[in-house]
Amino acid sequence: MSQAAEINEDVRLPERPKLVISQRYQAIRKVKNNVAKWLINIGGIFVILAITMIFAYLIAEVVPLFKKPSLTLVQTFTLKNDSNEQTQPTLSLLTDERTQVAAVVGQQGQLQFWQLQPQPFLESTQLLNAQKIAADPELDRRFAFYSAGKLSVAQIDFKNQYGNSAGLDNKVTLKVQPQLSKPYGEVVLSFGDETTQLQSLVFRDTEKNLWAIGQVDDKQLMVQSWKKQKTVFGNQIDLRADKKFTLSAGVDSIQNILLSGDARWLYVISQTQGMEVYDLGSHPVRLYDKIELDDGRVTASRFLLGGFSLLLGYDHGQIQQWMPVRDDRNQYRFAKVRAFTLGQQAITQISPEYRRKGFMAADVAGNVGYFNTTAEVELFKKSLNAGSIDLLELTPRGDQLWVIDDKKIQGYKIQNEHPEVSWKSLWSKVWYEGYDHSQYLWQSSASSNDFEPKFSLMPLAFGTLKAAFYALLFAIPLALCGAIYTAYFMAPALRTKVKPAIELMAALPTVILGFLAGLWLAPLVELQLPGIFLMLISTPIFILLTAYGYTRLPAHWRRLIPDGWHPLLLIPSVILAVVISMSLSDAMQVAFFDGDMRKWLTQEMGIGFDQRNSLVVAFAMGFATIPVIFSIAEDAIFAVPKHLSYGSLALGATSWQTLVRVVLPTASPGIFSAVMIGFGRAVGETMIVLMATGNTPVMDVNIFEGFRTLAANIAVEMPETEVHSSHFRVLFLAALVLLAFTFVVNTSAELVRQRLREKYGSL
Repeated sequence: MSQAAEINEDVRLPERPKLVISQRYQAIRKVKNNVAKWLINIGGIFVILAITMIFAYLIAEVVPLFKKPSLTLVQTFTLKNDSNEQTQPTLSLLTDERTQVAAVVGQQGQLQFWQLQPQPFLESTQLLNAQKIAADPELDRRFAFYSAGKLSVAQIDFKNQYGNSAGLDNKVTLKVQPQLSKPYGEVVLSFGDETTQLQSLVFRDTEKNLWAIGQVDDKQLMVQSWKKQKTVFGNQIDLRADKKFTLSAGVDSIQNILLSGDARWLYVISQTQGMEVYDLGSHPVRLYDKIELDDGRVTASRFLLGGFSLLLGYDHGQIQQWMPVRDDRNQYRFAKVRAFTLGQQAITQISPEYRRKGFMAADVAGNVGYFNTTAEVELFKKSLNAGSIDLLELTPRGDQLWVIDDKKIQGYKIQNEHPEVSWKSLWSKVWYEGYDHSQYLWQSSASSNDFEPKFSLMPLAFGTLKAAFYALLFAIPLALCGAIYTAYFMAPALRTKVKPAIELMAALPTVILGFLAGLWLAPLVELQLPGIFLMLISTPIFILLTAYGYTRLPAHWRRLIPDGWHPLLLIPSVILAVVISMSLSDAMQVAFFDGDMRKWLTQEMGIGFDQRNSLVVAFAMGFATIPVIFSIAEDAIFAVPKHLSYGSLALGATSWQTLVRVVLPTASPGIFSAVMIGFGRAVGETMIVLMATGNTPVMDVNIFEGFRTLAANIAVEMPETEVHSSHFRVLFLAALVLLAFTFVVNTSAELVRQRLREKYGSL
């Protein structure tokens, strides 16, 4: 041994014991494991807490939709006139928008104004010494007064006057000043003659005409209309005589005469002999239909908001809704839509809401009930213990009820913000006004004030599932087959390029996909529809032909392509199939579909076609879903232990047998998770379905029709809805349904995945 070696051996440090190093490493590893464990647990707890808080917030916004309404007495006044005597029978009670002033109109024209806050009585005045007075059903503040063959029109207005308070705070105060006005000036219309005595008077002020109908005797009706014409300067409206005729009713014991909101249908309602309907829009005017009503005597009748539906109250306590609907021949028939029951006593009063399709009814025993026709629900019933009720009126906002009984006015506060929403209106078929049968509809807004909201969530839930179904029908075969080949058959070098490229597809923003699908793909599919279907058929055929051609090549040529690189041969084949299919599209339309396949589908097959339809969504959303399913499934298949595959092959199984009987069952939990995550991705997609469909909430499985999903509906309507309105809260309910659905599906999928893991984990 040399001297240098001896010196190196002398200066060599003593080796550290391996046992000490191992103990220190294990201690550090244990600390890291504990830290990671606590961080994961804390993160999981926060995730659960966040989901719970989301659920709690959505539920808090939804619960008021189903809150039980209430009725509370807040004010009581006594009706009187200047001589401190009882007043004449009351025709109508009106309040301003803020319920500060009330106007009580008597049946002979007496008018009383009440200051509801803070002093009880404001003033009393006499309108006209009228024989008959009638209020317009839609414009309750407008009245017609008849006396000795003369008809005049007056209106009660509530003017808002703002001022400053006398205190130091200098707050702005609002005072409502009632006044009587004449919308048509001092015009007095001729209606009958001086000797004509009316038993009843009906008044209707429409957009184009003014109508008056008087009952002269038990049978004869006097009908007259005046056409509205603007003056030269447009400041006033002239009334010129238009129609004038008489009708002879075919029923006795007339309970009421009502004219529809469009002034077309005249209803003559008998207490015992049913109802006659006259068509005032025909020339000449004719009896359109005579309807036999149910057993019982009609004791009250009134139009629902809009003057389209008719409410009939009976002596046995039932209120029925009737309306005109079109039959198969496009002719009107008058059908009973639904019925409500207040009690066993005769109905005396029916008061519709000003802004919603609801009404209140009272019977002879002093019981009142609150009903909504859209929701088809009884909101509440209550006995006022007041005997027979002379008048029942709801305020314009529907938040107060005024009852006149024994010359007293009683004011009740109503707590009921969302009467038009019920489980039936949300999830069952509803027979809406203007439709010939009950159906599922979503229509949250319209231009008219008498609009009936349609809040059925069924079309939205159906559209959500329809979008997911067609998207997964396109995505699952491509994604799973691609994942199987990439993980099991493809060469590792090629796999390192293909897998990142497909995963990069997920980085493409969905708004870009939706934009391309709506503005480029949808018109392309419409114009080249035969080519699209031919492409779906020709592409697999070209792939099979390419594979067959490859097998017929000489062996030394086939060896030029390494194992696992064969998919590259299919790229030119797929491109060629697409090019040929699209180039033949126009020729196929001319040869088989008379030059227009879309028109042929509609006219010959009866299949509707929208440009933005489910087929376009299937392509676009399937493209967005493929990377998610592919990546998870490919990882699951690739992670199957190699010794399982090698053992199967060593025992004589082929590659396909090994794949089907060993690899896929072992990877089935991951594959199932991939499919369910893709399903959740498709259900929650917003921008693609928002831009690539017509956003039409229809329930049709037709792949050429559009739809609307829950997520897209929330995105479209939430920014424009009124906060805390019924529409606002129903959108939150839609979000809750979507969240609950995905939560249940994912939880069920996790349970199934665990079962699959337990079953195949021992392989």
